[in-house]
Amino acid sequence: MEFPPQQKPADGKIVYPPGVKEITDKITNDEVVKRLKMVVKTFMDMDQDSEDEKQQYLPLALHLASEFFLRNPNKDVRLLVACCLADIFRIYAPEAPYTSHDKLKDIFLFITRQLKGLEDTKSPQFNRYFYLLENLAWVKSYNICFELEDCNEIFIQLFRTLFSVINNSHNQKVQMHMLDLMSSIIMEGDGVTQELLDSILINLIPAHKNLNKQAFDLSKVLLKRTVQTIEPCIANFFNQVLVLGKSSVSDLSEHVFDLIQELFAIDPHLLLSVMPQLEFKLKSNDGEERLAVVRLLAKLFGSKDSDLATQNRPLWQCFLGRFNDIHVPVRLECVKFASHCLMNHPDLAKDLTEYLKVRSHDPEEAIRHDVIVTIITAGKRDLSLVNDQLLGFVRERTLDKRWRVRKEAMMGLAQLYKKYCLHGEAGKEASEKVSWIKDKLLHIYYQNSIDDKLLVEKIFAQYLVPHNLETEERMKCLYYLYASLDPNAVKALNEMWKCQNMLRSHVRELLDLHKQPTSEANSTTMFGKLMTIAKNLPDPGKAQDFMKKFNQVLGDDEKLRAQLELLISPTCSCKQAEVCVREIARKLANPKQPTNPFLEMVKFLLERIAPVHIDSEAISALVKLMNKSVEGTADDEEEGVTPDTAIRSGLELLKVLSFTHPTSFHSAETYESLLQCLRMEDDKVAEAAIQIFRNTGHKIETDLPQIRSTLIPILHQKAKRGTPHQAKQAVHCIHAIFSNKEVQLAQIFEPLSRSLNADVPEQLVTPLVSLGHISMLAPDQFASPMKSIVANFIVKDLLMNDRSTGEKNGKLWSPDEEVSPEVLAKVQAIKLLVRWLLGMKNNQSKSANSTLRLLSAMLVSEGDLTEQKRISKSDMSRLRLAAGSAIMKLAQEPCYHEIITPEQFQLCALVINDECYQVRQIFAQKVHKALVKLQLPLEYMAVFALCAKDPVKERRAHARQCLLKNITIRREYIKQNPMAHEKLLSLLPEYVVPYMVHLLAHDPDYTKAQDFEQLRDIKECLWFMLEVLMTKNENNGHAFMKKMVENIKQTKDAQAADDPKANEKLYTVCDVALCVIISKSTSCNVDSPKDPVLPTKFFTQPDKDFCNDKPYISDETKTQLLTGKPKPAGVLGAVNKPLSATGRRPYHRSTVSETGSNVSGNSEPSSPTGNRQREQNTESSETGVSENEENPIRIIAVTPAKDEPVKNKVKINHTHICSVVGWFVQGFF
Repeated sequence: MEFPPQQKPADGKIVYPPGVKEITDKITNDEVVKRLKMVVKTFMDMDQDSEDEKQQYLPLALHLASEFFLRNPNKDVRLLVACCLADIFRIYAPEAPYTSHDKLKDIFLFITRQLKGLEDTKSPQFNRYFYLLENLAWVKSYNICFELEDCNEIFIQLFRTLFSVINNSHNQKVQMHMLDLMSSIIMEGDGVTQELLDSILINLIPAHKNLNKQAFDLSKVLLKRTVQTIEPCIANFFNQVLVLGKSSVSDLSEHVFDLIQELFAIDPHLLLSVMPQLEFKLKSNDGEERLAVVRLLAKLFGSKDSDLATQNRPLWQCFLGRFNDIHVPVRLECVKFASHCLMNHPDLAKDLTEYLKVRSHDPEEAIRHDVIVTIITAGKRDLSLVNDQLLGFVRERTLDKRWRVRKEAMMGLAQLYKKYCLHGEAGKEASEKVSWIKDKLLHIYYQNSIDDKLLVEKIFAQYLVPHNLETEERMKCLYYLYASLDPNAVKALNEMWKCQNMLRSHVRELLDLHKQPTSEANSTTMFGKLMTIAKNLPDPGKAQDFMKKFNQVLGDDEKLRAQLELLISPTCSCKQAEVCVREIARKLANPKQPTNPFLEMVKFLLERIAPVHIDSEAISALVKLMNKSVEGTADDEEEGVTPDTAIRSGLELLKVLSFTHPTSFHSAETYESLLQCLRMEDDKVAEAAIQIFRNTGHKIETDLPQIRSTLIPILHQKAKRGTPHQAKQAVHCIHAIFSNKEVQLAQIFEPLSRSLNADVPEQLVTPLVSLGHISMLAPDQFASPMKSIVANFIVKDLLMNDRSTGEKNGKLWSPDEEVSPEVLAKVQAIKLLVRWLLGMKNNQSKSANSTLRLLSAMLVSEGDLTEQKRISKSDMSRLRLAAGSAIMKLAQEPCYHEIITPEQFQLCALVINDECYQVRQIFAQKVHKALVKLQLPLEYMAVFALCAKDPVKERRAHARQCLLKNITIRREYIKQNPMAHEKLLSLLPEYVVPYMVHLLAHDPDYTKAQDFEQLRDIKECLWFMLEVLMTKNENNGHAFMKKMVENIKQTKDAQAADDPKANEKLYTVCDVALCVIISKSTSCNVDSPKDPVLPTKFFTQPDKDFCNDKPYISDETKTQLLTGKPKPAGVLGAVNKPLSATGRRPYHRSTVSETGSNVSGNSEPSSPTGNRQREQNTESSETGVSENEENPIRIIAVTPAKDEPVKNKVKINHTHICSVVGWFVQGFF
C-alpha cells in the first residue's frame, strides 16, 4: 500500500521514537503491531509540557492519521492507532495538530468505531480499549468536535456505540468514563439535537429496556446528571409531538407516554414543562388518546415515591375528573389506578373516595366490579388504607343487580373478615372495624337468588367458620360468632341450617324411593323430588337435567348410593363426610373431560348436604365451651362477649342444632350440662335447654335412666311455676320423650286445674299455658275436664270480669312488661280456648261456635268485652289482637273453618286495619306466616287488600311483599305437585279475587254504593291485590279473573241475598274490578281456559233466569277512577288514632237475642262529616313519628281529630254479660 500525501514539517522527515523503525506497508502486520506498541508507549509517557517532543513527533502524529492507519484492516493496528490518537489529543490539547475539519471528523469516527471493542471484557486487548475510553473521557477529547459543522453525526455515533457496548460485565469505572464522556458533550454543547436525544431516549422504551438493562441504567444516570441542560430539549420534543402533533420529528413519537413514565421515574424535573401539556391531552376529544394519557398519569400518580399529586394539584384534579369520563375504558382505567394509589399514597384516599362512590354506581358492570377489586385489594394489603366509606361501597354492592359484582363484593368482604377478625392480623382495632362483615354477609341469605344463598353457605364454611379447622377450634369460632351476631344474622344462619337440613331430607327421600319397586307412581314421585332438589342448586334449568342424570347413576351404582346414604345419615361425622364427598366426586369424574359441569353441579349438592361443621364431637365441644362460660373459665371477655351472653347464645345455638342434628346430642355428658342449664336463673337459658331435651331426648328413657329421673321433676316444676315459654316447652318435652306421658301430664293438669284463681291473675299465666298445651296434646284424656274449666273459669270468671282498672294514659300500645297481669291472663285464656279446640278437632259439642261468637264479641267491643270502660286502651289493643289471631288460628283447622261465618271472617279481616299500629303489624305477620305454610285458607289472603288503606308506607310495602311471596309459593307448589291440580280452588292465587270482592263489598267504610270517594278507596284496595296477581299472566290468568268477576255479577251475596243494597254494592265492586282488570291487561278478553268456581259460603248459585248485564258505574266514573289524581293511601285518620264507628264494626247488636245468634250483616253508615274528617287526615305527609311513644316506625304526622261518636254502640250491662256467659256455657254442655 502506498502512503497518501501527508502533512509534514518543513524538512518533511518523520521522526520515530528511539528503537522504532519506520512503519510502512512493506512490513508484516505483526511487525506493524510491534512497532506501534512502542509508539503507543512513547505517547503514553509524554505530557503536555514536553514542548520539544511535541514538536519532534508532530510529523508522526500527522502520519498516524493517514488513511493507511485509519482504514487498516487489522483490528490490533486500529486499536493501537486509536490509542496513539487519543494520547495525541491529550498531549496537544487544547489545540489539535489536525487542522482539516474533514480529517478531524474521520479521526473521531475512527476512534468511535474502535470503542466497540469495549463490548468483550474477556478480550486480551480489553485493557487497551479501556485505556482509550479513559483517555477520551478524562481529556474530553470529543469537545473538539463542537467546532465542526456536522459534529452531531459524530456524537450520535458515539452515543449509539457506547449504549450498544455497555453490558453487565462492565465494572463501575467503565460506566463512569462513559458517563463523563457523554455528559461533557451534552453539558458543554450548545444544545442537544433531536437525533442525539433519541439516541438516549430509545433506551428507555420498554422493548429496548428489556433487551439491554445496562443501557437503560446508563441513560437513566446520564439524564439525571444532565437534567438542567437536557430538560428544555425534552420539553421541546414533547411539545412538538403532544401539542403540535408533529409525530414526524422523531421515530420515538409513538412512544411518548412510555417515555414520560420513564423520565418521571428518573427525575420529575425532566418533565417540568411537559406536565401542563398532559393536562391539555386529558381533555382531548379522542377517547383513545384520553385513555393513553390516563394510563400514563395513573402510573405517575400511583408510583410509590411520586409526589406529583401534591406538586401539581391542577393536573391531579383534572385527572380525577376522568373518573367521570364518557368513555368506559377511561373510567375503568381510573378505577384500576385507585388500588395502587390507595396502597402507595394513603393521603390521597380522601380525594379518591368521592369519585369511587360515583363509580360504585356506574352503569357498567365491569366498572362496579373493579371498584370492589380496588378497595378489597388495598384492604387486604393494609386495612388502614381503606376508610369506612370505601368499605361501605363494597357493602352496598353485595346487593348489586349483577351476580358477578355481588359475588366479588361478598368474597372480598369474607376475605377481609377472615384476615382481620378470624386471624386478628392487625390487632383489635382492625378487627372491630370489620366486625360488621359477618352480619352483612349472613343477611344476604334473605335474598331470593339461589346463587346468593349458595355463596353465603360457601363463605360461612370457608371464611366465617372454616370447616378445615380442628373440631375444638372450629366450634370455638362458631360459639363466639353466634354470640356476636345481630338478631337478623342469627335468623339467617338458622335458616341456612334449616335449608341444608331440608335438602338432606329430600335426598334421603330420593334414596328411599330407589329402594321401592319400580312403578309409574314411584317414577312420578321421584321426578317431583328431583325437581325440588334442582330448585336448591344454581341454574335450576340445567340442574334439572343434571339431577336426572345423577339419579340415573344412583339407580345403576349401588356403591354410590351407599356412599350417599352414609353422607346424609344422622351419625355421619365431619371427617367421614369429607371422605364420602371425595369418593363420590372421584366416581363421577371423567379424566377425558377437564371441565365437567355435571360433576360441578353434583359437588354443589354434596357441599350443601354434607355435615362439614356439626357432628357428635362438635356438639360435645360446644357443650364444653358453654360449661367453661358457666364456670367463668372461658375466654368470653377476650372474644368481646359477656359470659351471660355467651351462655344464652350458646344454648340458642345448641337449640337450633338440636332441630337439624338431634342424634349428635345423645350423650350423658351433653345432657348433664343441659340439666345444669335448667337450674340456672336465666329464663331464656332454661327454656332453650328444655327445647333441646324435647328435640333430642327420644332415647333418654331407654338409654339414660339417670338423666330421666333427674329431668322429670324439673320439667314438672317448670310446667307449674316456670315462665310461660318454659311451661309450654316442658309440656311438649314430656309429651315427646316419655312413654308414660299420660301419667306425667295428669300429675301436672290436676293440681293446676284446682289452683286456678282469677283474683290472683299474676299467678295464672303459666298454669293457663300448661293447661292449654296439655289439652291440645292429649285431647282424649283431658277434653272432658277442660270443658268445665273453660265454661266456669275461663269464660265466666276470667274473660267476663274486669277486676282491675287499667291505666288511662291514652296509649294504644304498651311494652310487654307494662301490660297488666289480668290482661296477660285473658290473652292466655283466649289462647287456651283455641288450643283446646285444636286438640279436639271436632265441633260435635258446638263449643267452637260458642268460642267464635265470644271472639267476635271481643272484636265488636274493641277488646272491652264488658264495656265497663275499666280496661285501658293499650290492654284493649292486646285483646283485639288476641281475638283476631284466635279466629285466624281456628280457621287453619278445616272443621272450624267451615263454621266461621262471613261476618266473623270480616271481623277478623278488619284487625289488619286496626287503629293500633302494633296490632296491624303483628296480625299481618301472623296471617302471612300461616299463608306461606299453606295452613290458612286462601280467603285470608284477601285480607291484605285492606292494607292499601294503611297510612304507613312501610306497612303497605310489607303487605305487598307478603302478597308477592304467597302468590309465588302457591304457583310454585302447583307446578311441583301434580296432585295439587285437584285442589286449585284452595291453592290457585287467582281464586282470591271473589273473596276480595266480597270482603270489600262489606267494608264498613263502603256505605254508599255510588259515592266516588268511597269507590276510589275500593279501587285502590282492588289494585293493591290485582297489581301483584297480574304481574304474570300465567295460563291466561287475566282472562280467568275477568271471567270470575263477571260470574259474580250473575250471583247474589249469600250473606244478604235478599238485600238489594248489599247486592248493589257487590255488583258495583265487581264493575270497579272489571274496570281495573280491563285497563291493565291487553289479554283479558281471550276465552278463559277454565270455568271459575265461586265459594258458596259467599255467593249464591247463579239463577238461570237472571242475567245481570247492567253497568253499575258510569263511563265518566270509570275514567275518573283510572285517570284521576290518586288518593293518598289510607283511610285511617292516622296511625293509632281512633276509628269512627264504621271503621270498627261491620254489623251492630241491638238486643241480647241478636248477640246469642249470628248478628246481622247490615251496618248503619257513619256521618259524611266523619268520613271527610278521616280522608283529610290521611292526606298528611308520611313523615314524623307515632303518638305511641314505643313505636319506632316513622308514620303519618297529623293533627289529632276528635273521636267520632260511635253509632249503634251497645251498652253492655251486667244482665248482658250474664246472657253472654249463659249462651257460652250452654254451647259447651
